[in-house]
Amino acid sequence: MTDQRQAPLFDALRRHAAARNAPFHIPGHKQRASANFGDAEARRIFGGVMEIDLTELADTDNLHRPEGVIAEAERLAAACFGAEETRFLVGGSTAGNLAMVLAVCEPGGLVLVQRNVHQSIFHGLMLAEARAVLLPPVTDGATGLAAVPDPDAVAEAVRKFPEARALILGNPNYYGLSANLASLVGLAHRAGMPVLVDEAHGPHFGFHPAFPLSALEAGADVVVQSAHKMLSAMTMGAFLHMQGNRVSRAEVRRYLRMVQSSSPSYPVMASLDLARRELAVRKGDLFRGALEAVSRVEEALRGLPFGAPDLSGFRRAGLQVRQDPLKLVLFDRRGRLDGFRLAEALAARGCIPEMADARYAVLAFGPGSTEEDGRRLIAALEGIAEDTDGEPADASAVCASAAGFPGQELAEPIRFSRRLPPCDAVPLEEAAGCIAGEWIIPYPPGVPLLVPGERITERHVSELIRWREGGAGIQGAADPGLRTLLAIRGT
Repeated sequence: MTDQRQAPLFDALRRHAAARNAPFHIPGHKQRASANFGDAEARRIFGGVMEIDLTELADTDNLHRPEGVIAEAERLAAACFGAEETRFLVGGSTAGNLAMVLAVCEPGGLVLVQRNVHQSIFHGLMLAEARAVLLPPVTDGATGLAAVPDPDAVAEAVRKFPEARALILGNPNYYGLSANLASLVGLAHRAGMPVLVDEAHGPHFGFHPAFPLSALEAGADVVVQSAHKMLSAMTMGAFLHMQGNRVSRAEVRRYLRMVQSSSPSYPVMASLDLARRELAVRKGDLFRGALEAVSRVEEALRGLPFGAPDLSGFRRAGLQVRQDPLKLVLFDRRGRLDGFRLAEALAARGCIPEMADARYAVLAFGPGSTEEDGRRLIAALEGIAEDTDGEPADASAVCASAAGFPGQELAEPIRFSRRLPPCDAVPLEEAAGCIAGEWIIPYPPGVPLLVPGERITERHVSELIRWREGGAGIQGAADPGLRTLLAIRGT
């Protein structure tokens, strides 16, 4: 029987700090902020954190060979989330995604991959030099939002590519849309394939009736969650959960040693220990403040020109999609503000959104959210509505969200490589029909709009023009202004 009130790693670090030993080990600050921060405010902010910023010692354990307090903290996390084994991640969900992909892939080996997954999944495929069949997501034509692949498309891929080694999914997406994964997991398992899920935005799933079920509850074999995104852990703190025997846990652990630092952050790991304890002890009550704030905002929206997208299109397509209530997705029903301008207007009033695209602004709530946050958001939206009341409609503000994915047909496998092919700089407006030679990744959300080896369509081009004109942040592009794309012509 595990006592979830414990925080063994945090308690060990606190005991070590209280002992006031003379430190003749790294790190160089020697647990004293005053040693290298002359500014009093800096010492105030960093002092407590540096006291527990330690290294691998007899009483602090070793992340890559846990036998003491880290091992116990990870066992408590596994029990809390319902996994058979849980590993702490100090490189965010990115580290976990890389490790799980590398653990199931081999050079030239084939996997089935949801097309709209985070860039870290594709980076793992590149490092593994694997081949992947990209499964198109179900995209709602009215909202432009994309969810997981259709079960029929997954079933077709399983039949067409029986040699595939795994099914890799991303759920929920950045907009908080979550599908029931049980049917997809069942399809893959019946074909002997493990299911790997990037659940970065869903570590709270299953802990309150308002939240969707978790990927572990759906039967997935390896699940990665960002505890810093929707729980209370420090940035870069995440979990990797495993269950069943379809994936070699030893291989996952081996790759974690490769992709994670050999000098992991103890404050980040301690925050994972504490975030798990808070979640396990308080459960759904942990989110009461956030849910009440969201409820107040939603009530206020009835009298405002801003609303959330209608998800009924997914239901008509036969896909069970739920909206995470902690992700508030807003658009201007009047068509006066696109998502970028709405996000800018909110930020100007002291409400900083998580992200925006050509239509939507996305706001994330969490355990730290308060009723005051809700009141400030309502006041900001009321002010924006008043200030823009006389503006004319903007055609770009009512366009579909940035889905930008190819058609719904099942494409042939793409071979990923650590080396990108030689390419030409092709003007964006002339790139349709070429083969992409670089990554084009709007960030956030970090889902590649184009991956190397993918054919560029007119839809890609028009979508990128909208992102360019909206001033969105783009990663991967050699030309950050998106005037040109690196591409292969004439193929």
